Amino acid sequence: MGETFELQKGLFYKFCQNASNHPDKDYFFIIDEINRGNLSKIFGELLMLIEKDYRGEKLTLAYKDEKFSVPRNLYIIGMMNTADRSLALIDYALRRRFSFFEMRPGFDTEGFKAYQKEKKNDRFDVLVELIKELNKQIEADDSLGAGFEIGHSYLCTKNPISDQWLKAVVNYDIIPMLQEYWFDNKQEVKRWSDKLNGIFHD
Repeated sequence: MGETFELQKGLFYKFCQNASNHPDKDYFFIIDEINRGNLSKIFGELLMLIEKDYRGEKLTLAYKDEKFSVPRNLYIIGMMNTADRSLALIDYALRRRFSFFEMRPGFDTEGFKAYQKEKKNDRFDVLVELIKELNKQIEADDSLGAGFEIGHSYLCTKNPISDQWLKAVVNYDIIPMLQEYWFDNKQEVKRWSDKLNGIFHD
């Protein structure tokens, strides 16, 4: 007896239905690292219907004789790291369907400042200032730019900040990234490695 396949309703399809049933509420569909995903697989035949000009319009689905639409109260938020080279592969598909908002590292936000104050760690404070200085150089680098800046999430932890944790962040997160950024400039990597690790030398 041969195997049979049955058409299943996907997550996005069900989410659209839920939003349609509650038109007075706003629904947010969040896709992390959207540039790594296959948009056709994520949205299927509804890909065209997410465009603003088609919102609320009912079209007949190709695989099922059913009228369907993506409601206007459904907002799709796609997050991505613009430093990821795979972005270029789907750039045009994204730009046709999304507006773009750039988020910079949040070292100067009120939230991070409050977090930093709560940690009460002088070495941590010095490291934050060094990374902000490093980010200025990365932004000014023609081969890199703002999309390659070091993000504040590397310095976020629920635990108390210790020298051991800070050293791990510097030597296993930040410096390896700089080695990739400046693979042809070992002198610059060493300069920043010495500078960042210098905070541990009293």
